[in-house]
Amino acid sequence: MLFEILPDALLDAVLDTLKLIPFLFLAYLLIEVIEHHAEDKTVALIHRAGAWGPAIGSALGVIPQCGFSAATANLFAGGLITRGTLIAVFLSTSDEMLPIMISKNAPAGFILKVLAYKFIAGMIAGFIIDVVERRIGRHSEKDPHDICEQEGCNCEDGVLRSALFHTVKITVFLFITSLLINIAVELLGEEHLANFILNKPVIGELLAGLIGLIPNCAASVIITDLYLQGGLSAGAMLAGLLVGAGVGLLVLFRMNRRNQKENLITLGLLYVFGVVFGLLGSPLF
Repeated sequence: MLFEILPDALLDAVLDTLKLIPFLFLAYLLIEVIEHHAEDKTVALIHRAGAWGPAIGSALGVIPQCGFSAATANLFAGGLITRGTLIAVFLSTSDEMLPIMISKNAPAGFILKVLAYKFIAGMIAGFIIDVVERRIGRHSEKDPHDICEQEGCNCEDGVLRSALFHTVKITVFLFITSLLINIAVELLGEEHLANFILNKPVIGELLAGLIGLIPNCAASVIITDLYLQGGLSAGAMLAGLLVGAGVGLLVLFRMNRRNQKENLITLGLLYVFGVVFGLLGSPLF
């Protein structure tokens, strides 16, 4: 049966993906322009944020910029920002959500609502974590290390080349995701597939949160695409996108490798707050 449905599923995936390429490229071009003019300033600002770190970090995390979560993970590993600020950035970071939603013509009001919710969730979680950690007296003095690129980010290759690189990379992910979704829909039926996920309000958020922990852009691609195709509930979508921090977790575990216990605590807090705010935000969307 799989071989019977594969040609149609493959053709649909190719056509769906090709239609998105111009929009993806324009979205990434805009993001690259913003990133090249703002990233150094935003990293410096979050470094100097002090007690307001979670609020400033959450606000800056919403701005699409290459490698910001990686840069803040590096600052945390160097003892220059608090865990609350780091979690705030991770929760608010959109990774590939924004260009995919733009390319698929998601309503502007909906996109802004998601971004605003991610900002609020990140800020609240960050302040809670910092208050608790100040009470237990956490303090760290380390030397920071600068990270410019992670996983071939190519942020210094120029606006056009970097935008093209991201477009090609995400196009591949989108094609694979669309193909797998098309096959699943054909095998299980669209209604059964949607009901299987949507009828599990808590399990859906827990599973989406685990997918969001995948430390690259594949996680946000899968979650955003599934939601826009009606295969994922709003709460699960929020949980997955809140937890998804791009390559930030990879950088954290690499640069802070001498303190893996601290890294695991950060990972656990990110997952718990992502799932909780996913559940809380579900009725709002």
